[in-house]
Amino acid sequence: MAEKFHFSLVSPQRALVSEEVDSVVVPGTEGEFGVLAGHAPVIANLRTGLLIVRNDGADTRYFVRNGIAEVTRTSLNVLAEDALPAEEASGQEIEQRISEAEKIVAETKGVIEKAHAQAALDQLRTVQQTL
Repeated sequence: MAEKFHFSLVSPQRALVSEEVDSVVVPGTEGEFGVLAGHAPVIANLRTGLLIVRNDGADTRYFVRNGIAEVTRTSLNVLAEDALPAEEASGQEIEQRISEAEKIVAETKGVIEKAHAQAALDQLRTVQQTL
């Protein structure tokens, strides 16, 4: 049996998870990364995507948007701007978020800001396809 570690996922709206788990796959801005017990300490930025919690042979998925992940040898704490269980991320909810992101892209003037807004929109579309 794999060693477990403490995982917590919180957003400004609510605390979603606080439990011992086997592993977590985190959507980082530099790419997805997996966390197991004993992982090297790291702090990483989150991107919009799906966070996957693996525990006792079952996967639970969460939609997350922006934030940070703090990894220690014994825990993973994810603080997301927005987070909800994937089953609550209905097609309509994701479409609304895509619509809002499209408006932001259209209204953004600066080149760098527009690139960031477009990246967020692209990530939402990827989540929509995945769900």
